[in-house]
Amino acid sequence: MTDILRVGVVGCGLMGAGIAEICARAGLDVIVHERDADSAEAGLSRITASLNRAVRRGTLQGCERDEALAALRVTTDLQDLADRDAVIEAATEDERVKTGLFADLDRIVLRHDAILASNTSSLPIMTLGTATTRPQQVIGVHFFNPVPVLELVELVPSLLTSSETLSRAEHFAASVLGKRVIRSQDRAGFVVNALLVPYLLSAIRMLESGHASAKDIDTGMVLGCAHPMGPLSLADLIGLDTLTAIAGAMYEEYKDPRHTAPPLLLRMVGAGLLGRKTGRGFHEYTVHL
Repeated sequence: MTDILRVGVVGCGLMGAGIAEICARAGLDVIVHERDADSAEAGLSRITASLNRAVRRGTLQGCERDEALAALRVTTDLQDLADRDAVIEAATEDERVKTGLFADLDRIVLRHDAILASNTSSLPIMTLGTATTRPQQVIGVHFFNPVPVLELVELVPSLLTSSETLSRAEHFAASVLGKRVIRSQDRAGFVVNALLVPYLLSAIRMLESGHASAKDIDTGMVLGCAHPMGPLSLADLIGLDTLTAIAGAMYEEYKDPRHTAPPLLLRMVGAGLLGRKTGRGFHEYTVHL
């Protein structure tokens, strides 16, 4: 039995929508916050479309979809999260945005032992925790895209996160949401991105140097190393803006040249070529909500 029954999710982009969806599918009372009405409407449409795809694939019954949608609502007022047992922040990968949100949540969320979690890919949990008066309740709960499909969650406590918060968050992720949990120290990149990001950046440098085409780089890793997806396709899935932000955070912490974003990546982000979500990155795509 979990003591987390009411969940708030801040942000309803690809990650936030996926997190809200799996929480609703687990039978929890879910409120999702977005910054304005248009973003809130788009986020709800994104969740609905994902649930409908699950019904078409046969992994979800129509009645289960309807129950999930009934358990979920969107809001543009952060104050609506005041009664939540846990809030998961899934805003843009920007330190100032995230620390501001954690300061606001600290003021708004009433339950004294509520878990304040971040889905950050790379930012220090300590930084987010110390933006609040309750850093012992702040923890990284890092999901992977697409959230309803990928099983992994990285749990990242800071030096100030309490053992009780870590235990509750692990039970929530594993027993309530059905995820496989691994733990990481509060280091930039955690486990997965610390290994993955240098690999992705190396593939971009290979393309940039003219060593091989994007198609051949991806085909080489899929057929030569049995990877399910090539590195450039994976970068497009993650989002080139998100990849750039993660690389920047890792470089700030480690000062390792392998973490510097290649000029090609920076130019693509500057041009708005962000991958799947914009229809064009290293490959071209049909955009879905």
